[in-house]
Amino acid sequence: MLLDAVYGRPVAVISSDGVDFGGALAYGRKAGAALRRMTFHERARALKALGAFLMERKEAYYALSTLTGATRRDSWVDIEGGIGTLFSYASAARRELPDERFWPDGRVERLGREGTFVGRHLLVPREGIAVQINAFNFPVWGMLEKFAPAFIGGMPSLVKPAPQTAYLTERVVRDIVASGLIPEGSLQLVTGEPGSLLDHVEEQDVVAFTGSAATAARLRVHPAIVGRSVPFNAEADSLNASVLGLSVKPEDPEFALFVREVAREMTGKAGQKCTAIRRALVPSHLVEAVTEGLRRELAKVTLGDPARDDVRMGALVSVEQRERVRETLEKLQQEARVVISGEAQLLGGDREKGAFLDPTVLLCETPLTARGPHELEAFGPVATLLPYDSLEDAIHLTKLGRGSLAGSIVSRDRAEATELVLGMASSHGRLLVLNRDNAKENTGHGSPLPQLNHGGPGRAGGGSELGGLSAVRHHMNRVAVQADPTILTSITREFVPGAEVQEDVVHPFRKSFDQIQVGDSLLTHRRTVTEADIVNFAGLTGDHFYAHVDEIGAREGIFGKRVAHGYFLISAAAGQFVSPAPGPVLANYGLENLRFIEPVGIGDTIRTRLTCKRKIRKDLRPGETRPTGVVEWRSEITNQDGALVATYDILTLVERARDSFDPQSETEAAPA
Repeated sequence: MLLDAVYGRPVAVISSDGVDFGGALAYGRKAGAALRRMTFHERARALKALGAFLMERKEAYYALSTLTGATRRDSWVDIEGGIGTLFSYASAARRELPDERFWPDGRVERLGREGTFVGRHLLVPREGIAVQINAFNFPVWGMLEKFAPAFIGGMPSLVKPAPQTAYLTERVVRDIVASGLIPEGSLQLVTGEPGSLLDHVEEQDVVAFTGSAATAARLRVHPAIVGRSVPFNAEADSLNASVLGLSVKPEDPEFALFVREVAREMTGKAGQKCTAIRRALVPSHLVEAVTEGLRRELAKVTLGDPARDDVRMGALVSVEQRERVRETLEKLQQEARVVISGEAQLLGGDREKGAFLDPTVLLCETPLTARGPHELEAFGPVATLLPYDSLEDAIHLTKLGRGSLAGSIVSRDRAEATELVLGMASSHGRLLVLNRDNAKENTGHGSPLPQLNHGGPGRAGGGSELGGLSAVRHHMNRVAVQADPTILTSITREFVPGAEVQEDVVHPFRKSFDQIQVGDSLLTHRRTVTEADIVNFAGLTGDHFYAHVDEIGAREGIFGKRVAHGYFLISAAAGQFVSPAPGPVLANYGLENLRFIEPVGIGDTIRTRLTCKRKIRKDLRPGETRPTGVVEWRSEITNQDGALVATYDILTLVERARDSFDPQSETEAAPA
């Protein structure tokens, strides 16, 4: 029986009795075949549609979230933050990944002298299931931040939420399944005790865990995980620290920012965040001022029923959790004394049956020799002030936590911030430098972002989640493929230098996006570079660098003669391969990977080979009516001896046919 955190009333009954854990995992692995058949872009579109579907239903989730003790602001981070992660991964996948079922990784490696033997890494989906064990504090975000990269990576997920808030997770999962927007079996949910779940994991599976460091250590050595080499990622609790810089004065904006940030991290989610500030490092001469500042800031915090608009902090997740925090507080007081506490008036809720706990601040006056503040985590609205006298001591104190998810430094002094960041970096997963210059835009000490790493060394679990597409990699196998250039081009659908090309009487710029094929190539006419070319280009651009226009200086330079501007070569090459009449090529979209290899002097003759390297289909944005795609061309400029003088990739925007993914298409399915 689960009770709500505010009034202690029954909410739900959960159980895993009768669940066939082995069967659930086997079903997910089999159902995952449909997910793996989708390309990255197809998965991204499904994830984006799912995010929109859930956003329309968010108010139902907010209503349930108040029962967990969370305020509207707390729930926003969990609910809309979780849904926002779906959008973030959908966007990143469409922007950075190919429209394929595999992900070419890194560059092509030339393995033979003649270029007939090459190699490249590919990332392909693991043919297993992602088992995701989540904590109680973020029942929506905690699930979706693991599900999103797994789904993009082509792996189905089985979610095991913490029991205290599983009813909110269950509601979201029920809506996801009912949406029909993702392949059947892409997401399963198991509530209650995990039973023999991990006994059934296999070599192609992955396990991701969020929770206590002690539980992570126990699961990490599970016989099935160890014996079958199952990848295990842990994100555990940690004793995160925030450092107020020695350079900060009480009248500085940074002083107020530090006080507000510590108070906010103590009271957000009632302090039940694995990234919350547990240790506030303060210059010794500012301890009294910071204490008074925190006392004033925390006095503004109203405690009670989080469904009320006038309540800023709700309850802990359960009475049992509150008692665990109280027990830890008692242990901490063996080496620290309470400097801020008290029992605030309760605005709604039940003080006895609900799980309320007032914010508490301790002061440890001997932080360099104490152990408790660096080893014991009160997972609630509790923080300990730790005085320090030098930046070296501050760095040492942060490291006594033996690995943290997040740390912060409040300072505007560049040298101080640099010393602290570099000193703390090895023991942290993420560091925030906060000051008046980024105060309006910063997301806070304890806010993980989809684009950045979430995880940390040591006690923090030694794992890594989020961090953009790096989280997708966790769900894929990296394989090295060795072949000749033509075969490797066929496999990867990206042109490999040395592969066979297709030359056509139709100029490639006269073909639409749909007609162009990887390997389509054009070898241009020749052009001899003259002194007039160099002089005219210098006059046009104002680039009178001595290597181009000074005969004596150039003779004494590294080339021993005057040479053409590198950008002249690119311009001349464009004149060789461009088809000038209006057609399907709409614009030059960019230029990448430019390298100048050999100098071109007066009298040298150049020609260019342009070859389609890969194609990237672009979705129509709202308001756009002309479907397009990006074609990436490999451009190779050679001289009269056949030597390569320059190479680069050109991106062109090319018109394509409309398809079912375009918003204005008549064949597109109506949104759910």
